[in-house]
Amino acid sequence: MINVLNIISDTNIGGAGRAVLNYLQYMDGNAFSAKVVVPKESMLIEPVSSLQVPVVEIDAMADKSYDRAAIKKLKEIISRENPDIVHTHGSLSGRIAGKRCGKKVVFTRHSAFPFPGYVCKTPLRLVYKYLYEHYSDRIIAISPAGAKLMTDAGISPKKISVMMNGVSPVQRDEGKADILRKKYGIKDGDFVIGILARIEEYKGHMDVLDTLKILKEHGRSVKLIIAGTGTFETQVRLRTRELGLEDSVIFTGFVEDVSQVLSAMDLQVNASYVSETSSLSLLEGMSMGLPMAATDCCGNPWIVDQEVSGYLFPPRDAGALASIVERLMDDRELLKRLGQGALTSYQERFTGQIYAKTLEDIYRSVLSDGSEE
Repeated sequence: MINVLNIISDTNIGGAGRAVLNYLQYMDGNAFSAKVVVPKESMLIEPVSSLQVPVVEIDAMADKSYDRAAIKKLKEIISRENPDIVHTHGSLSGRIAGKRCGKKVVFTRHSAFPFPGYVCKTPLRLVYKYLYEHYSDRIIAISPAGAKLMTDAGISPKKISVMMNGVSPVQRDEGKADILRKKYGIKDGDFVIGILARIEEYKGHMDVLDTLKILKEHGRSVKLIIAGTGTFETQVRLRTRELGLEDSVIFTGFVEDVSQVLSAMDLQVNASYVSETSSLSLLEGMSMGLPMAATDCCGNPWIVDQEVSGYLFPPRDAGALASIVERLMDDRELLKRLGQGALTSYQERFTGQIYAKTLEDIYRSVLSDGSEE
C-alpha cells in the first residue's frame, strides 16, 4: 500500500481542489491510501470527508504558497503520518516540510501563469530553479503549455511530468435546464453560449461580451450565460450595461450544480488569454457532449480538436468567435457532430479513471527511483 499525503493551502474549491477531489474519487484503493492536509475551515473539508478520506486541518498556510509558520506544523504532521509521498498542490511550505522530513515530494503546478520576465531574464531564475527542483522529486504540469513555461524559466524537463486533467462525467439534465431557461427568459429559438469560469480579467469575459454585441448587431437571437463569480465581476456587469446587453446576458453567480447551466448551453466558450491549463469546465461539458469554442491559448489546443470537438480562435478576437457562433447556428448538424466528437474525446482521454491511473503511475515512478519516466 502506497500512502500519499496531499497538502493544499486553498480555503475555497478552485481548480486545484477539484483536481484533488477528482483523483480521490477514482483512486485505486487496493494499492493507494490518501490523506489531505488543508487550512482550518477550508471548503474542501466536507467534500474530501464525504469520500471517506481523512482530513488533517492546520491553523496556518491559508491561501499562501509560502507560510514560514506552517513549515514546522507540516513537518510534525508528516512525521506523524509517515507517508510514502508528499503531494503538494502549489504549497511551497509543504514541499519544504516534505523534503526536510526526507520524503519523496510530488508538486503539481495547477496554473499556467507565465513566470515574470524578471525571473526568466535575471539571476533570480536560478532561485526559482532551485526552489522548484530542490524541493520536488517530480513536478506535474497539467498541460504541455504549463511544462513549457517551466522549462523556459530554466527548470529541468527531467523533473517534469505532463498529465492533463480528468473529471467525473456530468449528466445532461433537460429538466433542470428548462427551469433555468424559464427563470431567465431563454426562449426556444435562442442560441445559448456560456462561459463557466471565475470572473477574472484574464478569463476573457469582456471579449465574449464584444462577440455578443457583434451577433446582436447581425440580428442573431443569442443569449450568454456567465456562470461564476470573481474579482472582475463589477467591471463585466458595467460593460454589459454599456453595450446595452442586459436582456441578453445572464449572470448566475456561483454554480454548485454545473449540470444545470451546461445542459442549457448550445456551445461552451473558453476565452482565456493567459493561465489556462486543462480547463475542468470544458472537460465537464465534453462529458455530456457539449461542443466548444476556445482560444488557442495555453492548454486549450490540447483539449479542443479543431473541427472535431469544437473550434479554436485567437485570443482577444471577438470577431473570430462571432464567426464560429454564426456558423454553428446555421449548421445544426455540424453542431451535433462536434458534440459527439467532444464526448468521444472525453471518453478516450479525460475521464477520472484515466486521470487517476496516470497520477498513480507517476507516484510509482517517483518511488522506484525518482528518475524521468
